[in-house]
Amino acid sequence: MNSLMMKQPLLVSSILEHAQRHHGEQEVVSCRTEGDIHRYSFRELAVRARKMAQALARLGADPGTRVGTLAWNGYRHLELYYAASGSGAVLHTLNPRLHPDQLEWIVSDAEDQVIFFDLTFLPLIQELAPRLPQVRHFVLMSDSSHLPDAPGGILAYEDLIDNESGDYQWPLFDEDTPSSLCYTSGTTGNPKGVLYSHRSTVLHSMAVGLPDSMGVSARDSVMPVVPMFHVNAWGLPYTACMVGAKIVFPGAALDGQSLYDLVEAEQVTISASVPTVWQGQLQYTESRGLRFTSLERAVIGGAACPPAMLRQLEETYGVTVIHGWGMTETSPFGTASVLKGRHLGADDEERYAKQDKQGRCVFGIDLKIVDDGGNEIAWDGASSGHLMVRGHWVLSHYFHKEDQDPLVDGWFPTGDIATIDSDGFMQITDRSKDVIKSGGEWISSIDLENIAMSHPDVALAACVGVFHPKWDERPLLVAVREPGATVSAAEVLASFDGQVAKWWVPDDVVFVDSIPLGSTGKIVKAPLREQFRDHLIAAPAPSQTLI
Repeated sequence: MNSLMMKQPLLVSSILEHAQRHHGEQEVVSCRTEGDIHRYSFRELAVRARKMAQALARLGADPGTRVGTLAWNGYRHLELYYAASGSGAVLHTLNPRLHPDQLEWIVSDAEDQVIFFDLTFLPLIQELAPRLPQVRHFVLMSDSSHLPDAPGGILAYEDLIDNESGDYQWPLFDEDTPSSLCYTSGTTGNPKGVLYSHRSTVLHSMAVGLPDSMGVSARDSVMPVVPMFHVNAWGLPYTACMVGAKIVFPGAALDGQSLYDLVEAEQVTISASVPTVWQGQLQYTESRGLRFTSLERAVIGGAACPPAMLRQLEETYGVTVIHGWGMTETSPFGTASVLKGRHLGADDEERYAKQDKQGRCVFGIDLKIVDDGGNEIAWDGASSGHLMVRGHWVLSHYFHKEDQDPLVDGWFPTGDIATIDSDGFMQITDRSKDVIKSGGEWISSIDLENIAMSHPDVALAACVGVFHPKWDERPLLVAVREPGATVSAAEVLASFDGQVAKWWVPDDVVFVDSIPLGSTGKIVKAPLREQFRDHLIAAPAPSQTLI
């Protein structure tokens, strides 16, 4: 027996059609690379996306063709999100922060045929173009007045739009058709491609809008600061159109003042970015005694949110923090630290203990933790193990690696070490490659970093395991002082007293001018481990007793 219900495919184009039909007057605001502010409606977005779909067809972007983008968060990039995927092509967002050699490898592996790029990245394209013979068209995301004087066959985005009528019907096809392609950050080895489907993208977008995740609605003004080239800006460009929320795109200016001014000018209610970007905003507002007048929720992910930052946002600014976790392989939404009803009457200590964790699942995602033998570990909030995930928007295979199965009994091994408590709140204690094993016992580098960054004179901290002749490995804290601060190693180490077991306390603190960050704003620890691997031998700290 079959059901007697309509069956409509879950397609990215259906999100835009809904936005146009039911939220046509809603606004999209963009800070452009041309230096001005652009405004238009969802209705105009839909027309221009259809025109761009027509233009892509003229450029030979047939169904399945990979269409690359090197662009900031803006309305033209949003148009491509829908035009490429909606027409049956595959949107491939490229991270401009990567080294040109790595970009060359990714574009070649993806077999991109067309690349759209913002004006900012013209020098990068001019460097890369001779190395990418398979790319048939390069399109500058501006008008023809900004085209370079030197000939090079570069097309202008606005010329492509102007040459089309917009009389276009989005095609219907199987919802398992690929919609977009994102590559992992590739901190070790070459990045790996994750190929999302229309079905997984639509389901993921619905999950992002749920009250127990980011809770986005038509009453919101949403500012995705997390780049649209970083796992599709955590799904917010789709979710905002799905629910009819105003969208505010910051473009290339991600400094504290620019973001604060934009939040205030556009009355942003929810913004999402990594901790280092939030830190820049808070440093700017604190130095000038400013407060947010509209911001209600701060979504923080990509790396662990320091507890001190969470408390500052909530207590000083009255902004609710949604601490999240995900990865390219999970589209990326995995969990969010949204409290349950039983926590609403809890005191601050209990409430913050929950919000400090990366959070709990919504329907569509499932988690478990296992020991080295693959046996599931109890959800007691203390026992840690390897984090495994499965769900409707979790990958099954990597792109161009379909003959290799990355799953273990149907679960994807994340590479994270985590605990899960009885309420289902998951907490990352470390990456498996970053966990410090001292005398046979695990030490969480994330916990130590969070404590260090709660010190008012520490701007950024990374904890790495370095060689120790007796304990094999001991924690070393690498820290950046706040501007003008003169805090000593002893003073930083004193902040650990009573907060962790004595044997967890780092053996030493090394102050540096900067800590390496990856292309998505995460701390890169491999160079620090290499640089300081013999530090405790060269300058041994007072001996520790593991008790």
